[in-house]
Amino acid sequence: RWTALKSHSFIRNVINMISHPPTKRALRLGCGMMILQQVSGINTVMYYAASIYQMSGFDEKTAVWLSGFTALAQVVGVVISIYLIERKGRRPLVLSSLMFVTVSLIGLGLSFYYGRLMSGDIHNPGYDESNECSSQPALVWSGITSYCYDCTSMKGCGYCGDMCIPGDEQGPSNDVSCEDWKYETCKKNSVGYISVFFMVAYLLSFGVAMGPLPWTINSEIYPLKNRSLAVSFSTATNWIGNFIVSATFLSISSPSSLTVYGAFWLYGSFALIGYAWLFLSMPETKGLSLEQIEALFERPGDNMQNTRGISRANRELLSKFTVSGGGH
Repeated sequence: RWTALKSHSFIRNVINMISHPPTKRALRLGCGMMILQQVSGINTVMYYAASIYQMSGFDEKTAVWLSGFTALAQVVGVVISIYLIERKGRRPLVLSSLMFVTVSLIGLGLSFYYGRLMSGDIHNPGYDESNECSSQPALVWSGITSYCYDCTSMKGCGYCGDMCIPGDEQGPSNDVSCEDWKYETCKKNSVGYISVFFMVAYLLSFGVAMGPLPWTINSEIYPLKNRSLAVSFSTATNWIGNFIVSATFLSISSPSSLTVYGAFWLYGSFALIGYAWLFLSMPETKGLSLEQIEALFERPGDNMQNTRGISRANRELLSKFTVSGGGH
């Protein structure tokens, strides 16, 4: 019976929260920022950094070292954020961060696209029934193996000279003699270091605002009576988004789906859409009291139900103990 009472109380609290217009508007902003944080691709970059570098042509050992090095860029970005947040404000930092994140994701996609074009041509590309490596299922491109990049992305296929033929790590599976056998990666990628540049730029830009500030803003914008529940909702939204985006990256970045460059352009488009949305809907909260922040989400006719019986000083003191969880 106690469990049933607690469940009923929780449901009632949720209904009261979402039926309160100012809180609902704040929750829309808070949860939206958490979703935007995830769909701009941060955890795919963090979780799969080594794999991304291998896709761009670096060997496994180099890829691991590069992933550790580039992760430091986000730390630098967070330090910059700490310095600027009370000087420049939340809104300018978030919008600037999103703009540079968008540019970096587009650049990262371009580095993979041009890496494909410069990886090595296939002689007379086209569908060949006798060669299983001549084509592959594809969603947004022809699927015809035209470059070394296309060839080495297929399991059981390797690049030899200007041909894509079946084989494994040891060499071609037929009697073809190959002095320069390339399997799983084309190795020499003249634009590989461009992907490193854009990866660093992306993590630095993200660390300046889109990493830490969604958590900061979520701890500020909710009325005290709904704050703990609203922050819990926004945190759950963040981790659900984290799971979905991270679980789908390898699938959507495969040649049969959007390809690697297509995946980064998708994340970049989400960041650009998020920029436009926040430009229109995100208020500035720097230097405002709790009452002033709550007033930002009020509209005429809302029939506000303000928290009573708590002094302004105590409300501001309590707000400092609001705990916001998370990683990215």
